[in-house]
Amino acid sequence: MIIPQLISNESEPLDAYSSAVTAVVEKVGPAVVSLQVRTGRGQELAIPNQPQEGQASGSGFIFTPDGYILTNSHVVHKASHIQVTLADGRQVTAEAVGDDPDTDLAVVRIFAPDLDHASFGDSNTLRAGQLVVAIGNPYGFQATVTAGVVSALGRSLRARTGRLIDNIIQTDAALNPGNSGGPLVNARGEVVGVNTAIIMGAQGICFAIPMSTATYITSRLIRDGRIRRGYLGIGGQDVPLLRRVSRFYNLPTEKGVLIISVEPKSPAESAGLLAGDIIVTYNNQPVTNVDDLHKLLIGDAIGVESEISIIRGHEKLDLKIVPFESRRAA
Repeated sequence: MIIPQLISNESEPLDAYSSAVTAVVEKVGPAVVSLQVRTGRGQELAIPNQPQEGQASGSGFIFTPDGYILTNSHVVHKASHIQVTLADGRQVTAEAVGDDPDTDLAVVRIFAPDLDHASFGDSNTLRAGQLVVAIGNPYGFQATVTAGVVSALGRSLRARTGRLIDNIIQTDAALNPGNSGGPLVNARGEVVGVNTAIIMGAQGICFAIPMSTATYITSRLIRDGRIRRGYLGIGGQDVPLLRRVSRFYNLPTEKGVLIISVEPKSPAESAGLLAGDIIVTYNNQPVTNVDDLHKLLIGDAIGVESEISIIRGHEKLDLKIVPFESRRAA
């Protein structure tokens, strides 16, 4: 009589795990969609020696009742046609709303009745080891579910544009090509990340963009269709500061951005920045590398006079600068 009891007790954690995963899938699964994307020119517009139409596929999820879908930029970038297949089998043509290659996020929209949608969760509350579930369409296998844990937090990942995406979630929930753009979901059925990348040849090393980033980006993509970024007109590289300089001026960092070049008629030139200066703060926020500067030049910083602190020789200077709007790097 003891053995059946032992078996029953050992199965309880597995039953709880299965119940948790099943509940997540039942809640979020109906909002997950498959995207079939055509890019480039159709054959009827074929031009000799020019790129012709290509095809791509990926995943996404509906996050509003009126049909807004969040996915990866690399899935729909430069799409000429986007076909969305819903979880119930309906096929709907989508229109592009906004695209941000620098964070690998994009929003498209469909118009259809009776749409299920997923809710955003707080990715800042995630902890390593926490259960997460990924839902997507790897290799065209629709509504595929994988489960795992949060392997690590605070990772950084380069977008295809070269910019750094911060606070990336690392998970061992299995992802494959076609999962891109699908949701990473916590045990409460809340989307905490957007699945975006794998390391080819590795096992159990997958990445998702956190909702702390996605929430900010999606609202601006819906509003503006793109992310406005500031331009200073400098070329720079990360450098360490002399420790005695950092301590003397009580700087919040021992690193900075060395200005290598200053473009003519740029905000940097107007502010009096020179090649050889080292940027250490921007609006009193520490600038330890070029990526810090990029993050501080998004949206509301454009066209607004800001304070930029530099080290010139062994002297600290505080200058005023007004960023232009541009898609180019800082």
